[in-house]
Amino acid sequence: MPVRLQIEAARDAARAGKLITPHGEIETPVFMPVGTLASVKGVSQDVLEELGVQILLANTYHLYLRPGVETVRQMGGLHRFMSWDRAILTDSGGFQVFSLNDLRVVSEEGVAFRSHLDGSSHFLSPEKAMEAQIGLGADIIMAFDECTEYPTDPQRARDSMELSLRWAERSKNYFEAYKDEVPWGSSHQPSAVSHQERPVASTQSLFGIVQGGMDLELRRESAERTIDIGFPGYAIGGLSVGEPRELTREIVEFTLEHLPSNQPRYLMGVGTPEEIAQYAQLGVDMMDCVLPTRAARHGLLFTSEGKVSIKQARYAQDDSALDPACDCRVCQRYSRAYLRHLYASNELLAQVLNTVHNLHFYLATMRTVRAWIRAGHAPSTGGSRL
Repeated sequence: MPVRLQIEAARDAARAGKLITPHGEIETPVFMPVGTLASVKGVSQDVLEELGVQILLANTYHLYLRPGVETVRQMGGLHRFMSWDRAILTDSGGFQVFSLNDLRVVSEEGVAFRSHLDGSSHFLSPEKAMEAQIGLGADIIMAFDECTEYPTDPQRARDSMELSLRWAERSKNYFEAYKDEVPWGSSHQPSAVSHQERPVASTQSLFGIVQGGMDLELRRESAERTIDIGFPGYAIGGLSVGEPRELTREIVEFTLEHLPSNQPRYLMGVGTPEEIAQYAQLGVDMMDCVLPTRAARHGLLFTSEGKVSIKQARYAQDDSALDPACDCRVCQRYSRAYLRHLYASNELLAQVLNTVHNLHFYLATMRTVRAWIRAGHAPSTGGSRL
């Protein structure tokens, strides 16, 4: 099996170990920065490496539209295309299509949608989502699913879950039929990344996704039936769609009880630093979220003393470090006053520095959690200050 979890320590429900992938070993529990278009906005790959990023997430829907899967395939796959020789996970595009609202029509066969870029018509099915992800060449790819909106009625939640289960089986069938092909172009070998190996389809792993809305019984049933289909890892999807945070936690904690203890557990698209620490303590191995990068672009920074809205005038003459307890390159060099000036002046550097700090904070939070699991010391996640 190309991707596997090696559990090395446990404390209560939490566990720490390594996720072994074709592009390196990843310390778990892990936070995965989101690089939607094969790029974490404002941060170059060498800085991501310096921050200690071991795996990042790219988005199939966005890459399908631009630059196109065929372009990435001909360039040798995502790793070669973006000059990143560490692990990559791609989502299936299901959540992005769900977010299009009036631009999509869902049927048994798949989803017809119009591009948010130019209004052009497209169709994404489980088979096409697998074809695209095999072409992109990520280490971990995701089954195509339907994300259930919140709130929704019980029948709609069940119908959506059943559709996702049928799509999961179709995703696996297509993946098993084509995973051993080597679809990447060989004529173009960029010299800048010639040290990287070309990806091989059979090294990819397909994860299943548990759906079921906010219904605990549907979540249990979805977990059991997804496990029956059989995947090397399982994700909890369909959360952070408008439900209260306490309900999110209830669904996560309940669903985890029904997932295999010896396989990776991936919680999709959630949450704040405090939340990712809590979910890791519940037994989640992998998490991703756009919050650290999106918040950074809006001047919201996470620190050991709580959240700081750097746009506020009170920081205009504050010569202290953003977070005196932080050892990131931003806090070690720049003052709050300078960061506030950059943001107020709409300097691009503001987004870059803010993003570097927030990513460091999230990654450091996971390092603290891993240390807690291994050594038995409860992690501190800080308070909140606006």
